[in-house]
Amino acid sequence: MTRFIATWFYSGLLRPAPGTWGSLASLPFIYLTLIWSWGIWHLIITSLFIFLLGWWATHYETKDKDEHDPSEIVIDEVLGQLITFSPIYFMISYNDTSISYLSYTMNFNVFDINHSVGLITIFLVAFGLFRLFDILKPWPISWADNKSTPIGVMLDDVFAGIISAVILSGFLIIGYFL
Repeated sequence: MTRFIATWFYSGLLRPAPGTWGSLASLPFIYLTLIWSWGIWHLIITSLFIFLLGWWATHYETKDKDEHDPSEIVIDEVLGQLITFSPIYFMISYNDTSISYLSYTMNFNVFDINHSVGLITIFLVAFGLFRLFDILKPWPISWADNKSTPIGVMLDDVFAGIISAVILSGFLIIGYFL
């Protein structure tokens, strides 16, 4: 069971680039959580649940092994992607609308004004930003990555998600003013 969770439905076993496969495999989950979202608290509770679940699964999958962060463990990528997409949760809460309506129209109305950015574009940009920072690992991502614990495994992607979310927010705000 822990292997199934840690590899996110075994997507982390795909080669090459298991982190990219795990990140891709997280997108349907993120889309569904956006559809069923009941606001920012949903994001916080879901993120906390994935963090604790990932920490637990990673602990058991790395117990008594030399490698503290095997490449097939990708539950941390799921959490990082979820955090990366947090600006969309904020926008849904602010607009008092749902992602199902937005995805139906394939436009994401930013702050309920006439400016819109395609939902697919937002998903691609968010995915790309997260993968970029997860691969490059600037500080503080590299600091967390150097921890030889399950917390370090989870935290490096938390930091990559936070940095990506901040940049994604900037893109969305710039898109609003253009």
